[in-house]
Amino acid sequence: MPIVSPGFHGRARDTRHKLPPGQYETADFPVLSAGPTPRVDLAEWEFTIRTETDARHSWNWEEFMALPSQTPTVDLHCVTKWSKFDTEWQGVSLDVLLEDVGTSAEYTLVHSYGDYSTNVPLEDLLDGQAWIAYRYDGEELPPEHGGPARLLIPHLYFWKSAKWVRGIQLFHEEERGFWENIGYHDYGDPWREQRYQGDQATGCGGGPHV
Repeated sequence: MPIVSPGFHGRARDTRHKLPPGQYETADFPVLSAGPTPRVDLAEWEFTIRTETDARHSWNWEEFMALPSQTPTVDLHCVTKWSKFDTEWQGVSLDVLLEDVGTSAEYTLVHSYGDYSTNVPLEDLLDGQAWIAYRYDGEELPPEHGGPARLLIPHLYFWKSAKWVRGIQLFHEEERGFWENIGYHDYGDPWREQRYQGDQATGCGGGPHV
């Protein structure tokens, strides 16, 4: 997939950072997409969590922006082998969004505007590990990087951090997403180089709109 634009520039990296195997460091923020970039009208934007019993929890943009936010600084690791350190975001923790959602599910399928999807185990969205991010480096998140809002799961390869996110569906059994169905790893741990199906297939559950 082509690099569409060089994107943003970051700070010099902290020498305490380590690269996962097979990765190289970049100061840019590459843009890679499998199709056209959706342009989502905030008046029409909605984020919905749907449980395995079809219970629905939804927020429009105004309601979403009223939720408590956090400002995580995280490292990113793309399946195309670039890593970017100390990226600064603002967004709503999935712990907040899932707080009042009753479920016994173990798996999720994340859906995006533009018909993209990716699967992530529910436990990887909890305990301060994931956010719905709407600002990057102090600015509104631009469409080419997933704006108005994208999923952010920094401990997995960046394709799991779905752009243009619009909802999460909960399941008892795992269902693969867009890129997983054509050969990308179900889980995507960068430290185990879980890029493609069959790569050190430890872990569970889990294309690249990065």
